[in-house]
Amino acid sequence: MKVKDGMSQVVLSVGPAHTLRQAARMMAVQRVGAAVVLDHERSGIGILTERDILNSLGADQDPDKELVADHRTSDVVFAAPDWTLDKAAETMVSGSFRHLVVVDEGEVTGLLSMRDIVRCWSVGGHHKPLRSGKTQATVG
Repeated sequence: MKVKDGMSQVVLSVGPAHTLRQAARMMAVQRVGAAVVLDHERSGIGILTERDILNSLGADQDPDKELVADHRTSDVVFAAPDWTLDKAAETMVSGSFRHLVVVDEGEVTGLLSMRDIVRCWSVGGHHKPLRSGKTQATVG
């Protein structure tokens, strides 16, 4: 299976000037764990995750005053739609993150989460090879 088969094509985007509370509300309404941060004044794409918001709250910062720009991840790892889900999962595990922004020809086309990968692997009892060479059936 490919990234394009499992990714969410509807991507929530927020701006760097949104407060964390505004971003959290939008994420809650859309029922997503991450939002793409588009900053037209700076080149590049960022990502804001639930973890970023929780880290701020845990540091007793005010979500009505803290801006997305100060909490987003700017060094985003991108995936291509034609990557395998195995490659995407390996990239997430090695980088210790749970979301990949999917880009095709310079445009954001989707977002892939660990949950998306697990859902894809669970549907229909996908067989995932183990590192030992044995095969494990995933029950959905």
